[in-house]
Amino acid sequence: MSTNAADPLVALGALPGVPDAVDSVRKAVDRVYGHRVMRRRSNEVTSEAALRGARGSAALSGADWALEEVRRRTDFGADQEARTVGAALRLTAEAGQLLTIWRQSPLRVLARLHLVAAGDSGDSVGRPRRHGESVHEPLIEAPLPDAAEVAGRLDGLAGLIIAGGTAPALVTAAVVHGELLALRPFTSYSGLVARTAERIVLIGSGLDPKAICPAEVGHAEQGRAAYVAAFEGYLSGTPEGMAQWIAHCGRAVELGVRESTAVCEALQRGAA
Repeated sequence: MSTNAADPLVALGALPGVPDAVDSVRKAVDRVYGHRVMRRRSNEVTSEAALRGARGSAALSGADWALEEVRRRTDFGADQEARTVGAALRLTAEAGQLLTIWRQSPLRVLARLHLVAAGDSGDSVGRPRRHGESVHEPLIEAPLPDAAEVAGRLDGLAGLIIAGGTAPALVTAAVVHGELLALRPFTSYSGLVARTAERIVLIGSGLDPKAICPAEVGHAEQGRAAYVAAFEGYLSGTPEGMAQWIAHCGRAVELGVRESTAVCEALQRGAA
């Protein structure tokens, strides 16, 4: 990802199809925020969105559990799938606590997210991977950048976030997500961290301040194959590929909106 331009994300926002995706997402988000249930029971919608978002993110990392299984379980240390679900739940709970720090020190937030996901055991936790360290990241099989490239690109990404800019929230969130997925900066749970960082951008930008539009739900609903195919567009770096990835992320947000709209409807009927 080039950082030569003053704000390279603005140019991405003008790619063919991207303004339409941005507009469609904004309209969808506005509709769910206008639901009558949101006036009195938004906290319940937020909690449900966090749970469903965690389930979706874990599914993309190889732990595709039913929602009710995620809801009822209390032990998340039994095996790798359980640990993945537990990590996703902890990350969605943590995301809202880190908004202010994100704007000032995104690398500190990423380190914190990995610590929350992986726990405090092992010297590889809470820092970018070093030369020679192996990476466990289910689903993503793209070539792995070396540690030096990871460090440089993380610094570039952090610089863009700290500088701010006028690019739409969807564009920024998609680039943060895609870049972290491309780098896989940690020895484990980089996919979960990438999707949580996307969540943080969407919340912190003001697009989804109450965290009721879980993009992770939409990423999972579109399926692992579609997720990988769209991500390959990001990796290509071509205008078409980048636009494909941003549109995919936009559709994920819209599907998250649809999920939370259904939650609102259930709450209104007294069924949830």
